[in-house]
Amino acid sequence: MKKHPPTIRGSLACLLLAAAVSSCGDAARAGRSPVYLVIDSLQAAQGNKPGALGTGLTSDVLTLVVSPAPCSAATPCASVFNDVGSVALRLAAKDISVAPTTNNQVTITRYHVSYKRADGRNTPGTDVPYGFDGAVTGTVPPTGAATFGFEIVRNVAKQEPPLVQLQANPQIISTIADVTFYGRDQVGNDISVTGSISIAFGNFGD
Repeated sequence: MKKHPPTIRGSLACLLLAAAVSSCGDAARAGRSPVYLVIDSLQAAQGNKPGALGTGLTSDVLTLVVSPAPCSAATPCASVFNDVGSVALRLAAKDISVAPTTNNQVTITRYHVSYKRADGRNTPGTDVPYGFDGAVTGTVPPTGAATFGFEIVRNVAKQEPPLVQLQANPQIISTIADVTFYGRDQVGNDISVTGSISIAFGNFGD
């Protein structure tokens, strides 16, 4: 068997080592963080009642407000509110024998909302509102939880099909909203987690 000169063997070893290191780095950034995100709670509230959070949402496509002037009980103003959400996130270690450190804390930077129906009719703009991406920034600490507020139904969605048609008829569209939060730990590993919440769209009584 022909043997490579020592310099060639050394070069090949270096190349193989560099490839292995590069591969490990890429794999680590593709979701191999030593921690993962956990959703402790996912809640939502109507935009005109942001403090009334609950585990499900009745999203009012048209709200009659009686203040400020010129709106009044006698002449209420038809208004469209965006709806808000709140999520509590914490970290959990994949290896339970190793406690998370500040290197593992995760900074959340964005989220995505999509809607689906139980009957399988899920065409955006026809059966359900369009999904969307939003920005939210905050850091989940190594221990304890962090709570983030975000927009779960845009007001523009209530002025587009299929929600705008609900302003003039009693139909209700029942959906499930899937909300995915995206972040990165302090050494560059991408992390995400998805939660779901029920949303019923309709023109509910004010």
